[in-house]
Amino acid sequence: MTAAELKCRRATSLSGRAARAAQPAGVPLGRALPEELAQFRAWFLEFDWAAWDRQIEVDVRAGRLDAFAEQALHDHATGKTKFL
Repeated sequence: MTAAELKCRRATSLSGRAARAAQPAGVPLGRALPEELAQFRAWFLEFDWAAWDRQIEVDVRAGRLDAFAEQALHDHATGKTKFL
């Protein structure tokens, strides 16, 4: 199994668990009421953002973003940036 397949399988299993955890017992997600779907969407956004934050923290600690930070600081110091 390739790394991409493993990542896809992991994401699929996580989203399946997330759906089961957020839906009322015995109610298929496709039959949920609009309010229930809104609650699920809000919960899933928080879940997804937390996963993203954890990955960024891991990448920062591992130094994977250092080159990007150094390049940005260099570009700013040499006047290659502009005020937004």
